Amino acid sequence: MRPSADPDRDRDPTGDYLLQAPVFHPALPFLTTIFGGLAPGKMVFVQGVISVEAERFQVDFQVGCSVSPRADIGLHFNPRFRPRPHVICNSLVHGHWMEETKLPHLPLKRGDRFELLFLLEEDHVKPFATSRAGDAVAKPLFLRSPDLEVPLSRTLPEGFRPGDSMTVRGLVCPDPQELRISLKTLDPSCSLWCFHVSFTDRRILWGSDTEEGHSSGAMLAPCFPFHPQRYFELLFLRQEDQVKVALNGTPFGQRPFPQHLAHSALELTVEGSLVLYGVQNSSQTSQEADA
Repeated sequence: MRPSADPDRDRDPTGDYLLQAPVFHPALPFLTTIFGGLAPGKMVFVQGVISVEAERFQVDFQVGCSVSPRADIGLHFNPRFRPRPHVICNSLVHGHWMEETKLPHLPLKRGDRFELLFLLEEDHVKPFATSRAGDAVAKPLFLRSPDLEVPLSRTLPEGFRPGDSMTVRGLVCPDPQELRISLKTLDPSCSLWCFHVSFTDRRILWGSDTEEGHSSGAMLAPCFPFHPQRYFELLFLRQEDQVKVALNGTPFGQRPFPQHLAHSALELTVEGSLVLYGVQNSSQTSQEADA
């Protein structure tokens, strides 16, 4: 399809944002990535049930998941039920709490179901709280891009140098079989590494592709964090002699990287049971397609 002369004429109004698929019954504490960041106009919706013996709970909007040093927190929303119900709002910057705001009216009660809606505006966040029954159902909404069709292959002409990073964001299909992200030299017989997720036996391997097309390498984690119809964000960070990977902001493993190939032209391939939302390489001018 050719673009129209007027760039706003045939514009899809849903193309400027992404409605992430809901996460039901997550284990606590729960951590997830907000794709695209906390841009003005975004909303975050939280539903739950407050324990009858609860003293407090909190929702934090933070930058990453670093423990030492502790990640900055843009908004710390902390309802407290004792000694008197109230809400504390604050921010954490470089390990120091800022001046807190205390809200004396708490419309939440222990033992109740609740809904929290956070609306992001230019310079502040508006929280709304209600208590009601029912579950929200939201379907993922995104604009498909022909540049992100799977299988995907992209050349990294400047290689993968120390300090470079690659980010792969996607949505797992309803009935997934596997997900494979490979980095190869331009010689197809030489594979640097392959990040392989197998849904059939629920294993994650980070090693090398064999001639038969299978992956060999160490299993990364005893748990299996990928799920059908869930979004994910994989970050590959190149350091001097190794590559580190993080899943949804959480460190997930590392693998040696041959230094003599740092500046060699490489090929990135993504294939498997997924819909791609974005692929970005920090060493290239523009590799990310928004949805």
